[in-house]
Amino acid sequence: MIIMPKKSKEYSNKQKQETSDSKSQSPLQNQEAKILSKLPPEVQDKLKAIKEKLDTFQKRVIEKFDKYIVGISLMPPPQQQKASQPPQQIQPQPQLQQGAIPHSIQNRNIEPQPDSQNEKDSKLPNLDKDKIHVLVVVDDSDSQKMTKTELKDKLAAIMIGVAKEIDEKIVVQTIILSEIWQNCFDAKYDILQIIAMSAPIYDKGMLQAIKIAEIHKTMVLKKFEKYIVSYVLAGSLVQGRATPTSDIDVWIVIDDTDVKKMTRVELKDKLRAIIIGMGIEAGELTGVKNKINIQVYILTDFWDSLREANPVIFTLLRDGVPFFDRGIFMPWKQLLKMGKIKPSPEAIDIFMGSGEQVLRRVQTRINEIGMEDIYYAILTPSQAALMLYGIAPPAPKETAQLMKEVFVQKENLLEEKFVKILENNIQIRKAIEHNEKKEISGKELDELLTNADKYLKRIKRLFSQIEKIREEKDIINIYDTATSMVRDALRLDGIEKTSESELQKLFDTKLVHEGKLQSKLSKILENIIKAKKDYNSGKLTKLEIDNVHKDYQFFIRSMLEYIQRRRGRELERAKIRVKYGQKYGEVILLETHAYVVHDIDAKEKEISKGALKEDGGISELEKSTLEEMEKSIANAKIPKRAFIKEPVFEDLKRIFGRDVEVLVNY
Repeated sequence: MIIMPKKSKEYSNKQKQETSDSKSQSPLQNQEAKILSKLPPEVQDKLKAIKEKLDTFQKRVIEKFDKYIVGISLMPPPQQQKASQPPQQIQPQPQLQQGAIPHSIQNRNIEPQPDSQNEKDSKLPNLDKDKIHVLVVVDDSDSQKMTKTELKDKLAAIMIGVAKEIDEKIVVQTIILSEIWQNCFDAKYDILQIIAMSAPIYDKGMLQAIKIAEIHKTMVLKKFEKYIVSYVLAGSLVQGRATPTSDIDVWIVIDDTDVKKMTRVELKDKLRAIIIGMGIEAGELTGVKNKINIQVYILTDFWDSLREANPVIFTLLRDGVPFFDRGIFMPWKQLLKMGKIKPSPEAIDIFMGSGEQVLRRVQTRINEIGMEDIYYAILTPSQAALMLYGIAPPAPKETAQLMKEVFVQKENLLEEKFVKILENNIQIRKAIEHNEKKEISGKELDELLTNADKYLKRIKRLFSQIEKIREEKDIINIYDTATSMVRDALRLDGIEKTSESELQKLFDTKLVHEGKLQSKLSKILENIIKAKKDYNSGKLTKLEIDNVHKDYQFFIRSMLEYIQRRRGRELERAKIRVKYGQKYGEVILLETHAYVVHDIDAKEKEISKGALKEDGGISELEKSTLEEMEKSIANAKIPKRAFIKEPVFEDLKRIFGRDVEVLVNY
């Protein structure tokens, strides 16, 4: 088969030259170009000349008959006779005339399918293999002023003349769509095989649909011929509504009347999965990008749908074209055409009652839209707005009231009319839920939708307003936290009170300049203090907010590490470590209390506490917890120097025993 690329290319004697438009070529065109590049130079030159002639023919034909031309394709070369076949056995046949095509084209190198038994023994015409055989498919669906045959003959004669003007070797064969379909109705599928093997030169979508469907059908029959009843092309392609991007709809009916080893459902599902996979493979093989939609029916379901007057099945029978049929689809199609297939009384009753059922479903759906969909469409964002503000998610019945209290009355961010929209929606839902309101009219639904749209747009703006308020409040929280930690750090250096005005200076001189903290922290603190001042004066900028948020976590983390490190060192000075027997204990002396850890190595630590007496001793102990001790340490003021007086030694003996030892410089 000769495959012609759709766009002309220049080839050297050794390799194909890359051109500027090569990137725009489809994968199929690139594949064709690669094949051509491997051919001998003289063959490439010959194909280039043929391509140019076909391009000229296509252009002239489309200019004249664009409305009628479905596709133009280069047909495969004539059948090569086998060398082993004696010449005397070949019966001479008359030359095939230009402009006409027999009921089933039989001059190609294709094996006929088992369904065309009546044509197996026919002999092929002895065509000139040097000719360029072109097939033109004509759409005759809207032929009104002349018969289909007249239309075909008229167009064929003109196209033959155009071909002769270009090159005497171009042999044009014209076929109308109805003739292709009639061949299929008569179980003569050879024309489909010819189109599948041809190389499209121009195509409005029909040629590629036939190509992929025929290839897919062949794959399916090869594997499942025993089960396939019919393979039918349907949809817009056979209804005269196809476009170059239309989906390719095919229907496959599977015989399940003799299934024994599996259920009918299992048979359908198993074959369906494989058949759809073959559809994907057929698309890859042909390069056809249009989606092939494959519907698989088992015969018993198909019959039930037909008996129940399923509109989809009736449409399929009326419009579908069988690419393969075991004698079931076409008889049904003819019976339907003759009016012999009629819906059952039960089906008629179902169809009669379906109108009322649909209307009831519509009204129910309208009520659901008003009661549920629109209700939650505005309720949920309202709850989100309250959550963004810092309020825990409220119950639905509380939401409208909270929206009014917080955003209308307190913050003055939202107009009351929008809260009324939410309140009205809640009331309607409640009325429908309690059966006080039976149904919602179309007018009411339109009003609910319009108001919901207005409400959501306003809530979207409210989110921005809330975020701005939160950002500004965050600045106050950040300032309070940062300055509080700075004061805590300064207290560790003996500076008990620090005014706002001297906070930055003391932070720099006592902590940064002495190398206790990074110099970067000084600039961060300066930005925090400035942002607070600008907030108070109403000059806070988005840039300042971003800068403060960006550095805040680093500042807090650094200050916390410093304070913990300092307090840890001071805490060590307030500890008395002791040994008694094989255990180690610990006493932590705070301002007013002492905490005792009886065994510091135990997993579950026993903690006690006692008050510090005026003479330095420890009162009677009571049970405590690790959490209580840690909280006390965090909040207590730890003395810089801890003096151990004589009563403490006596108390250590009382707590740990007389053999207690005090560890020094541990």
